[in-house]
Amino acid sequence: MNRMAPAEFDGEKLFALARNKTPDAQKALAEALGSLPFARDGTMTNRERGLMFDILGHLVHETEMSVRRTVSACLAEIPDAPRDLVRLLANDNIEIAYPLLTNSGALHDEDLIEIVRQRTQEHQLAVSIRRNLNEDVSAALVETENENVIRSLLKNTDAKISRATMEYLVEQSQRVDSFQEPILRRRDVDPELVKRMFTWVSAVLRQDIIDDWDFDSATVDSLIERATVREVKAAAYDARELSKSQQLADNMKSVGKMNPETMLKVLREGEVALFIAMFTKFTALDEKFVRRMLFEHDGNALAITCRAGGIGKAVFASIFALTRQGSKLKEEEIAKETRKCLSVYNKTSPESAMQTVQRWQANSVSHLAPGR
Repeated sequence: MNRMAPAEFDGEKLFALARNKTPDAQKALAEALGSLPFARDGTMTNRERGLMFDILGHLVHETEMSVRRTVSACLAEIPDAPRDLVRLLANDNIEIAYPLLTNSGALHDEDLIEIVRQRTQEHQLAVSIRRNLNEDVSAALVETENENVIRSLLKNTDAKISRATMEYLVEQSQRVDSFQEPILRRRDVDPELVKRMFTWVSAVLRQDIIDDWDFDSATVDSLIERATVREVKAAAYDARELSKSQQLADNMKSVGKMNPETMLKVLREGEVALFIAMFTKFTALDEKFVRRMLFEHDGNALAITCRAGGIGKAVFASIFALTRQGSKLKEEEIAKETRKCLSVYNKTSPESAMQTVQRWQANSVSHLAPGR
């Protein structure tokens, strides 16, 4: 059958094709529907347009999936398409519903909320990427408690999320790591919530917060101080004997895994001996000196070494906290020592720190640097 011209609209012909279930007839019906002038371009009167939508409403009950998919794709581009027809197709299989769920302006917020609550994860994900989602729809998506759906919503920077909902998600990010980065990438997050997250996100994200958010240096140091206390309270590891750690550190360096974030991960997992071996390789310092430096009370040498090695402030503070875990210091003492070593880190330029570390390397010292 020939494709219908845009101006041609024959309801009886469409119904005849719909009743004919042969593949050829269904293909012809899809082509015919695809050629209809859905948009308000002056080619149809309001009466003709209303009649066309009425016929489509009857057709979708009788046609194959491919035809319903064509109708759905066409209606998705029409903001004033009949709401009942759009709602019907938006509740269909996701292959049919997708263009309407992601783009149709004919769906009201209550329609979207009902679909989110009643339909599949695929339908929820489609709604989560719509532009200009309002707070109520976003809240309904969060109520699904589906991590994939919530993460998709958080990545949608056009979605409006209420303060209460965002505060809930921030708290959930303590348990669900995958929420942390998309929350911090949003510019509509209250800075106070970002500060709250600082104490439990990874060292990499802490550094991102320092780099991306316009907090003054005093605020940053205060956040790091709080985070180090949390690290100490959460840490629980037993020092292991130095066995095979040097060889493993060599292997990690050879495959390019010798970086601050990996070293911190190793330390967090309680692999103290391996961490010492890695830190020794990373700094090219004497092993005995490294061990004394890592667990020495004031952390000045550690601050200078990290500054020279390009280890960010957040990672340095985490290393400082974890290596003090076994010192039985009180929280107040940890906070005080954190402030002191952060001051040393801040005041020492990378160039000056590098010169100091190079002097330690050259001398192969096995005692802490002067000036403790």
